Amino acid sequence: MIEPLAADKLRWTCDPDSLPFETTEEVTPLPGVVGQDSAVAAIEFGIECQANGQNIFVRGLAGSGRMRLVRRMLEEIKPTCKVKQDRCYVHNFSEENKPRLISLPAGKARGFRRSMHRFAEFVRDGLIEALKADAVKTRLEAIERIGNERIEVVTAPFEKALKDSNLALVTVQMGSVAQTAIFPVHEGKPVPPEEYEELRSQDKITDEENKQIESDREKYGRDLEAITEKVRAIRRRTAQQLQSVGEDTARSLLYEIARDILVEYPGDDVRVFLSEVIDDIAENRLGGDGEAFDPIQTYGVNIVVEHAEDNICPIVVENTPTLTNLLGTIDREWTQRGPGMSDYGMIRGGSLLNADGGYLILEARDVLGEPAAWKYLMRTLRTGELEIVPAELGGLYLAPSAKPEPIPVQVRVILIGDSDLYYLLDSYDPDFQNLFKVLADFEPDVPRDPEGVEQYAGAIARSAAQEDFPHFHRSAVAALLEHGARIAASQIRVSTRAGRISDIGQEAAFLAQKDGCELVMAEHVFAAVTRTKERASLPSRRFREYLRNGTIRIQTDGATVGQINGLAVIRAGMLTYGFPARITTSIGAGTAGIVNVEGQASLSGSIHTKGFHILGGLLRHMLHMDHPLAFSISVAFEQSYGGIDGDSASCAEICCLLSALTDVPIRQDVAITGSIDQKGHVQAIGGVNEKIEGFYDTCADLGLTGKQGVIIPDANAGDLMLRRDVVEACRKGRFRVWAVGTVPEALEILTGEATGEADADGIYPEGSLLAKAVEKATEFWVMSLQSPRTYFAEEIEEEAAAQAAEESERAAEGGD
Repeated sequence: MIEPLAADKLRWTCDPDSLPFETTEEVTPLPGVVGQDSAVAAIEFGIECQANGQNIFVRGLAGSGRMRLVRRMLEEIKPTCKVKQDRCYVHNFSEENKPRLISLPAGKARGFRRSMHRFAEFVRDGLIEALKADAVKTRLEAIERIGNERIEVVTAPFEKALKDSNLALVTVQMGSVAQTAIFPVHEGKPVPPEEYEELRSQDKITDEENKQIESDREKYGRDLEAITEKVRAIRRRTAQQLQSVGEDTARSLLYEIARDILVEYPGDDVRVFLSEVIDDIAENRLGGDGEAFDPIQTYGVNIVVEHAEDNICPIVVENTPTLTNLLGTIDREWTQRGPGMSDYGMIRGGSLLNADGGYLILEARDVLGEPAAWKYLMRTLRTGELEIVPAELGGLYLAPSAKPEPIPVQVRVILIGDSDLYYLLDSYDPDFQNLFKVLADFEPDVPRDPEGVEQYAGAIARSAAQEDFPHFHRSAVAALLEHGARIAASQIRVSTRAGRISDIGQEAAFLAQKDGCELVMAEHVFAAVTRTKERASLPSRRFREYLRNGTIRIQTDGATVGQINGLAVIRAGMLTYGFPARITTSIGAGTAGIVNVEGQASLSGSIHTKGFHILGGLLRHMLHMDHPLAFSISVAFEQSYGGIDGDSASCAEICCLLSALTDVPIRQDVAITGSIDQKGHVQAIGGVNEKIEGFYDTCADLGLTGKQGVIIPDANAGDLMLRRDVVEACRKGRFRVWAVGTVPEALEILTGEATGEADADGIYPEGSLLAKAVEKATEFWVMSLQSPRTYFAEEIEEEAAAQAAEESERAAEGGD
């Protein structure tokens, strides 16, 4: 018979005297996190390597210090930034709906904007005045004079000929159009056609005079068209020269200002922009409507990101990675008719642009929780170009909208997430592995060696310094180390989940301050652990209440056939509680095999179903039958109304099944947990400490007998970090914990009978538990081979004889 584990095997206890300090005041605060050398090396490589696709995925449990480590390493390494530029958008004069991108050296954008503002102010306030200068006016007057002289040269001979023919050249205004016409002259004055006809009707102009005038008008009318065209050509040329003087003068003035700007901000994009600005002013803005044109608005500069003039890389932590916050957006002006057209001044940058040339830190779960954010993030990393898009409304982009030039970006993204998210992205996003080539894995726990102990103490000292807490006595540090081992469920490793350890430390410090203590002691840590567990213990308390009042039936003494106490766990936030689960089995003749009641009710998870199917394979392996198993067995979790998953009850199920098959009772004062394989080995399970404590609490509520205990897999013996009260109960013999490696070992504890060991022919010793199981299985097989009439022939004959005797007796009574 296997002996219970000794009390000192049920919990590792840290001796405070083994710690090389008296209080954490003597300990150097740990700058990083506990025991993450591999993750540190991976992050360091991802930060310093400049190759494409070396973005980093930091994988680990929440509360393990992932964010703290990443930020600390970036601060310590201080990576130099080779590419860091200010980005601006300006008006694009060739394609107005596509604002032009201007990239400048870091720290130059604001000065460029001021220079363009001064340039626009000159256009608004000084350019027109400059064009009215005396020198310009003199040139314009000279051009006009020359033009008039040329016209005089062309028109003077013609006008003299007209005068000699008693005709005159008159300009007639017809609406907004001026036309030149030839009028007859009467009494020294040109006469319009209507007045001329009136003079004829009064016989003041004879027919001969009229005939001569009409002839001359016709002759000179033909010459007038040619002369008019020459005059128009001269005037057009003169107007062009006048305009050219204005344009050349404006260009000359603007080029002087632009040259100074280009000297300070050289670059093709700035040169092209200034050239377009000067062309627009010279060709479209001189003499235009000043109220409709605002040079400061048209020629302004919109800075979407600017950096300091140093080589320090930008580090951006985006806590709200919406699509707008990541990419940026384009604002809109709203009118009475709805959204108006957006322009360069409405473009806003996001965190991807702010981190250009540096590092962007994101929580993977937050990014995936925002619509379209992940898609656009991956597209930007894949193409190396950031396209700023307008915000969505109702799932549709509002039109019309500006489409700014894409911005080339070089940003290293550091994603922080857990294993589930990593495997999800790896499975469903084909670009993920190519873009996130660096995996930094955080260890959930580290060895409990001197280095691990030193780092734990350093982390506690850092928390005390940062939060202005009292320092921790070494007994308190020892208690926190024990709690770290409890979280890790190991006697040789401690948890790296600094968040949970820090929470306990903070509450312990609070209790110490409340008690007026200068140091945090072990009792404060133990009290903090207890308080934390009690705050989330409502489900556990309610379950224990149901056990005490009999609402949930659990036996903790005696023995019963086909009934066993399994163990399960429930989670309440970060905490886990164990509780017993009553499993029953019934068996009878039939061919249904082993029936999973939870599975039939669709309450069984896939892992539990798998573990259940292993029962049949193990049963065939253990019984060594030369014929099929021919019986029907149903196994059920009693008073369980929710889903069940996991295979940790499979060892309890096989023991309960064999009890029902052999009619051998199982101890109800012993609970069991463990999974099995088809060869009968008992395998490790999770939550072993909570399961043992759950059954202990049940037994304590219903009355400890000194015989109660729990059977666990021997693979879990090194994971035991039981509560101190449970360990003390075991030390006093009031409770027991057994560790087994096989199902037969568990059966011997549960039934008190030897299971027996098969000989070379597979036959178990007579009277052993497994021999009884083989015998009973054979009986069911024989029953399945016989027809009901053959098998029950004796019973049928006896029943027929009794019926005949009854009828004979009834007949005799009738004859009397």
